[in-house]
Amino acid sequence: MCDSDCTCGFDLPVTSYRIRFSDPTYQPTSSLDSKMSTSKCVKRSSETIYDIAKDVIRLLKEEKETIGAAESLTGGSIMAALTAVEGASSVCRGGIVSYSTGIKVNILGVSQSLITKHGVVNGEVAEQMAAGARSITTLDTPTTWGLSTTGVAGPGAEEGKAPGTVLIGISRAGQDKSFGPFYFPGDRDAVRKATVKEALEQLRELLRERDNMDERP
Repeated sequence: MCDSDCTCGFDLPVTSYRIRFSDPTYQPTSSLDSKMSTSKCVKRSSETIYDIAKDVIRLLKEEKETIGAAESLTGGSIMAALTAVEGASSVCRGGIVSYSTGIKVNILGVSQSLITKHGVVNGEVAEQMAAGARSITTLDTPTTWGLSTTGVAGPGAEEGKAPGTVLIGISRAGQDKSFGPFYFPGDRDAVRKATVKEALEQLRELLRERDNMDERP
């Protein structure tokens, strides 16, 4: 049971909003954030992070699949959410908090030239992080799924990217895909929680449509 000062967020409903733009080169500025039309916001479900994590664990168990994670701005919160579910040990292999660029490159195998050219808040970086998560958590059998997060939790901008800018990567057996960019409003805690929830929701949708990963937008 969490005490009154707990900020883990797993027992509370997190109703988040994600904002996506059709032009992938467009980046919002801090001054623009407050002016965005609500028509550009997609309201996510009011399920708790725990509810979604429980679904993910169930779906992985059904197919005897496993998962590893590489987290930057979420700092291990995804694996914390998954391992809060009873029975998670049968599917959760482990994860790494790849906060620094050096860890992304030297441990996860993310391309240094890619980071130099595009920065770490980038879809290809998210994909390579997810693939790296699968690789480093592989034991006697390959880890089935890799999940990654990279972005700007705030309060300031980084690499010219506004606070709340997030990308998510998912990898499975040579199929690497990124989702985003998402633009989550709020302070660091709100952005991090919204990122955890979005990452788990994206993974859950893929787990429900395992054979259609290539067809997802």
